[in-house]
Amino acid sequence: MIERRSTSRRRVLKGGTIEFNRAGGVSCTVRNLSDKGACLEVASPLGLPESFDLMIGSDRHMHHCKVVWQTVHRIGVEFI
Repeated sequence: MIERRSTSRRRVLKGGTIEFNRAGGVSCTVRNLSDKGACLEVASPLGLPESFDLMIGSDRHMHHCKVVWQTVHRIGVEFI
């Protein structure tokens, strides 16, 4: 497989919250992370918008994200 990322990601296991529409949030698990993006594990990506805010719980960092790929239980996001 050809690596297309411009920066390498480090494996992590952190809780996060996908926030959109200023109404609550969807829990997720951050599986890997870099300065430019992350891989999120979710129960289902159905109903999630193409862009949203990601709050990484332990770090309390808020990132505005856009979805670049998705599978049944994972979403790849780019920080914008």
